[in-house]
Amino acid sequence: MPTIKKLLRGRFPMLTVFTGAVLAFSAYRFYYPDDAASGLEAAPGLEVKVFAAEPLLLNPTNIDIDEKGRVWVCEAINYRPVQNPANPKRPEGDRILILEDNDGDGRADKQKVFYQGNDVNAALGICVLGNKAIVSVSPNVFIFTDTDGDDKADKKELLFTGIDGEQHDHAVHAFSFGPDGKLYFNFGNEGKNIKDKNGEPLKDRLGNVIADNGKPYRQGMVFRCNMDGSDIEVLGNNFRNNYEVAVDSYGTLWQSDNDDDGNRGVRINYVMQYGNYGYQDEMTGAGWRAPRANMETEIPLRHWHLNDPGVVPNLLQTGAGSPTGILLYEGDLLPEVFRNQVIHSDAGPNVVRAYPVKPDGAGYKAELVNILTTKDDKWFRPSDVGIAPDGSLIVADWYDPGVGGHRMQDVNKGRLFRVAPPGTPYKVPAPDLKSAEGALHALNSPNLATRYLGWTKLNSLGKKAEKVLARQFQTDANPRFRARACWLLSKLEAKKAKKYIGLAVADANADIRITGLRAAMELKMDVNPLLNKLASDPSPQVRREVAVQLRFNTTAEAPAIWTRLANQYDGNDRWYLEALGIGAGLQWDKCFNTWYQQTDRNMAKKATRDITWRARTPAAMALLPGLISDPLVPAAELPRYFRAFDFYPESPGKQLLLTGLLNGGGARNTQINMLALAQISPESAGQPQVQAALQQVLEANKGKIEFIEMVNRFKIRNQDAGLLNMALTQPSSPIGMEAAKSLLAGNPDLLEKNINGSDESATAIFTALGTFGDLKTLKWMETVSTNPARNMRVRQSAIKTMGMSRTGEDRILAMVKKKNMEPGLQQASASVLFRASRPAIREEAAQYITNPSKEGKPLAPIDKLAVLSGNAVNGKAVFAASCLVCHKVNTAGSLFGPELSEIGNKLPKIALYDAILNPSAGISFGYEGYVVKLKNGTTVEGIIASETNDKLDVRFPGGAVISYPKADVVSKSLSGSSPMPSNLQQGMTQQELVDLVEYLTTLKKVGN
Repeated sequence: MPTIKKLLRGRFPMLTVFTGAVLAFSAYRFYYPDDAASGLEAAPGLEVKVFAAEPLLLNPTNIDIDEKGRVWVCEAINYRPVQNPANPKRPEGDRILILEDNDGDGRADKQKVFYQGNDVNAALGICVLGNKAIVSVSPNVFIFTDTDGDDKADKKELLFTGIDGEQHDHAVHAFSFGPDGKLYFNFGNEGKNIKDKNGEPLKDRLGNVIADNGKPYRQGMVFRCNMDGSDIEVLGNNFRNNYEVAVDSYGTLWQSDNDDDGNRGVRINYVMQYGNYGYQDEMTGAGWRAPRANMETEIPLRHWHLNDPGVVPNLLQTGAGSPTGILLYEGDLLPEVFRNQVIHSDAGPNVVRAYPVKPDGAGYKAELVNILTTKDDKWFRPSDVGIAPDGSLIVADWYDPGVGGHRMQDVNKGRLFRVAPPGTPYKVPAPDLKSAEGALHALNSPNLATRYLGWTKLNSLGKKAEKVLARQFQTDANPRFRARACWLLSKLEAKKAKKYIGLAVADANADIRITGLRAAMELKMDVNPLLNKLASDPSPQVRREVAVQLRFNTTAEAPAIWTRLANQYDGNDRWYLEALGIGAGLQWDKCFNTWYQQTDRNMAKKATRDITWRARTPAAMALLPGLISDPLVPAAELPRYFRAFDFYPESPGKQLLLTGLLNGGGARNTQINMLALAQISPESAGQPQVQAALQQVLEANKGKIEFIEMVNRFKIRNQDAGLLNMALTQPSSPIGMEAAKSLLAGNPDLLEKNINGSDESATAIFTALGTFGDLKTLKWMETVSTNPARNMRVRQSAIKTMGMSRTGEDRILAMVKKKNMEPGLQQASASVLFRASRPAIREEAAQYITNPSKEGKPLAPIDKLAVLSGNAVNGKAVFAASCLVCHKVNTAGSLFGPELSEIGNKLPKIALYDAILNPSAGISFGYEGYVVKLKNGTTVEGIIASETNDKLDVRFPGGAVISYPKADVVSKSLSGSSPMPSNLQQGMTQQELVDLVEYLTTLKKVGN
């Protein structure tokens, strides 16, 4: 033990006490690798043991497990070097490792380096298929081949290239082998594009270039392709960071997707083929915060545009997290609850979960069941999970205090855990591929690498494998084994393939019927006889699949088949409705018109209204006013029909329909007028019916944000008194800020008059306008701050609000450099300049003024702070004073930075201190600061809330969002630093900082 202790002290100089299972550091508690499993808790009927740990592996980003039970690991020492400059680097590049348990004791005892190089730095995916390994590392996807069996890569080839997001977690992820013999993979919303190995842009089956450009795809995508990368298809789009895709034996796809951090919107998706998943506005690309009709009340739902026609629903929303690897467990070693279910690692809340599903109409519903959680080790960061050939789970742990934002604080650790029933030995017999029977046994393995070998062998045998495959397909009690055999039987010569597909679509099991139809579609058979047969299937899930598979069917029969499906929609099943939308998506005119001619057209039926709402054809748009005007249609539904208008291009006919909806008084008519005016062109403002409706809506919405929206939209100037009142009485709220901004654009003289009036009015207006950085506003503030006739408190307020913008910081620094500033203004200037996000500002300011400190002494180092106990009650007060302007906790605060309602689940104290004291070291994706330069000379800094072809929405501290026409924007660029002040702690004592962190650790999700 003294030798181990000496070694550990050499690697971890902060070590103070060694107690066996736990190492107590001055900064944190750390489980010694041999006892790391004692910090974790497995589900009932399972135990967790260490399979491998440092120094055998470090920082595992992704794993795969081969047919021998060996674990292949992507390491990430060279992760985001710009963001992590203090971390040691590996000049020779990162490694792809093979870890092997030679003696069967369940612990890896041998390490091999399959490949090492800077071209695989921080690879995010590995898929092992025989003697090949597919490695995903943007901008490339490589195929490494071991040609001589020595477990070393002898050949490196490109499969794909041109994928954006190099060294970005939202880039290309791991590949997976499907039951149809194809590859499945995905990339997050930094992937952007994909090109073939020669650098040529790839196109979908309709000739669209596959790119995040809205034509038609947006953001993250999931793909299917042949083994050589040909015939690539986009199977779903508009995800944020869909981190891996899992495919079950029926060919059904499952994914997780991460939200904008802090919004408690992490989701699990059943990927209905060709669907849109709603991270951005499908038509404009606007972000989820952008105002729209029928906007969801809850932010986790709003985040995915779930009320929009054309968005596939989520299977499950899991709250806050940092989701990573995912798989479909089709083994029988784990307890029953986990069999045939999605299993998923979520690094943020330190958990590996399953999501047992049940059919729910045409889709599914699910619950959360934990498999592996932490007891007290908050460094447990499960980055991936894999299935060994024996059915046990291997969990990769990128052991680190933080997660997300491209930040990594430790490069010396990394673990693999094995999860299995207690006492289960790690025995992995070699697959027998010499016979069809042996290959069939391999095909039925829970391990994909083994399954691939069995599939490949059986496929190569062709008709020689028919007998064993037919037996399994027709008699096996396990429907997933039957489905695997069905896929291979469909690869036989055409006559036999048709025979087995016919048997599949007539099967008693709905999932086998679905498998048969999917196999027929991939073979490009004449599927109309099958679609006609299955269009009346008793299973809504089978009918869903028929609808989806109509998407590219341009035959004359297709609209009639679609109509039969539509007539079976019950008005309650959103999965079914979206399947209808996917199926009709490329020929809405034909499908809708055929359906409308054959239905009873009874708009009292919700099913009829829903299909009209979901459609994208002029015939359906023409019906929307009738729905809106019908008094029998519930008022709660009206916003959704107005939202449907947004999915049609602008035209005189559309505007005519909208203006025709304007009507008289009453609550319902006022609601209709409000919704219609939000979409009617401002050029129509002179029409009498528009004027009358405007007056009615303004009167009904005085003091509300809707009032300001109408004033701005129609450039109304006779309501300035109301705007001024909002700005003066609510200067810190989004309403007051928007009111002041409206006056700044339309009646700046009124603002200036009030600034030159009372001190209270000036302070309120400065507060309302402070974040915007407008040159005219800054001039007013500078004039007041330098006017000795004004009260010093007002002058200091002017300085502090000037400092809320980048341009304002520059002006304050220029004032300071004149060296004639009064002491009271120097103090206010220092409080601004020494909290600036730009180091150059802080450094230059130090040459002219003194850096203020509440205690006048430096803080203790982070490792010392992290062991101090604070008072959470006092910390809550500190948070309210210093943090609520930018962060939200439950219902309090504003949405500028990430919501922190569950931050205590995600980060231990050491990481919380690091986030506060070093905010630019790890910036959550989507919360980067941008510098926006405008044609009028103004430079503003904020977070990009939304961007479309026409406008740029910038979010400022306090939560206010300003829309800038793209025509007025000269440039936008990353600021390179966090919008969070770098010296936030200077406004508090060390104990207040400790109390603040103590409070943050209490912010946790209750339950799973």
